[in-house]
Amino acid sequence: MSRLTYIFVHGLCGWGSYDPAYRRMPYWGMRGGDLVAWLRTQGYDAYAASVAPTGSAWDRACELYAQLAGTVVDYGKAHSAEYRHARFGRDFSSCPLIPDWSDETRLVLLGHSFGGATVRLFSELLAHGDAAERDAGAESPLFLGGMEARIHSVVTLASPMNGTTAYDLFLDPAFDPGAVPAPWWSGGMARMMALGTAPKQDGRDLRDYADYDMHIDHAMEMNARIHTLENVYYYAVPCSITDPGADGNHRPRKGIEPLFMKRSCQMGAYTGTTEGGYAVDDRWKENDGLVNTFSATAPVGAPSRPYDGTALPGVWNVLPAVDGDHMWLQGGLMRKHEIRAFYGELLGKVERAGG
Repeated sequence: MSRLTYIFVHGLCGWGSYDPAYRRMPYWGMRGGDLVAWLRTQGYDAYAASVAPTGSAWDRACELYAQLAGTVVDYGKAHSAEYRHARFGRDFSSCPLIPDWSDETRLVLLGHSFGGATVRLFSELLAHGDAAERDAGAESPLFLGGMEARIHSVVTLASPMNGTTAYDLFLDPAFDPGAVPAPWWSGGMARMMALGTAPKQDGRDLRDYADYDMHIDHAMEMNARIHTLENVYYYAVPCSITDPGADGNHRPRKGIEPLFMKRSCQMGAYTGTTEGGYAVDDRWKENDGLVNTFSATAPVGAPSRPYDGTALPGVWNVLPAVDGDHMWLQGGLMRKHEIRAFYGELLGKVERAGG
């Protein structure tokens, strides 16, 4: 088997190796040092991509392709016209993320949080392209498809594959988020967490942002267009930082990032119905502070199974939930977590698949 190339894709408001912020504090590793650089010392061919911090899964997938292929970002003629923004973006022809991009490439795509939606849609476009862009005279090979063989694995890390109630609970008129008990100080922390996450008012359609894609109804729509590829290995790593109380609601455990406390309490108390009619039941109460644990296990309707030590292709192999909050897998924000051993074991699982 060809050597595997590991591509790490950050989540909402994140950053990668093209960004100056990565040198000050690497998104992958944060308080514990650059995880991707450490993985290279362990023999892994690993890279950290940089995609739009608040951009849609589509725009981010297009940016990821340009970085890997070493070309100009092409958001697509049809897409850019519909969503009212420039068709072309940054030119990566002189600074590709990986040394080679060819039919011999074997990618392992790892996405944290909204990075999971990014790599899932990217894999769909690599495999099948996009009919609307082909009808519009697509020039980018990404929209033509036919590159499924370049994907070895897709790994989602605390990813809202079915959306998150952190967004939807505020839209349900039958639910009062303010009535959910939470520590007095957690409101200010929640407001700090929300800084920088809102869509930029740059004239584009508001559907073309991560903020839109992470609502449950819209995530389900995205799921409907993304195939589970029969020869690709899928791994899901959910996180959980809550326990059920006597009332059936979930409350965060000791050790949660203070920034996530209030939202975790609200998510742990919420059940209801989305604007599109999807019933959010008790399964959605367990959470990591930002993403529901249930949503991070597998796309609704996709084949899945608990990981038992042997991964199968064409099915979501769901690993046990990590005992930690949403940023545990990054090494922590205000709390430091040692994650190198975890990723060493995880990538070891991926390396063994299909061997």
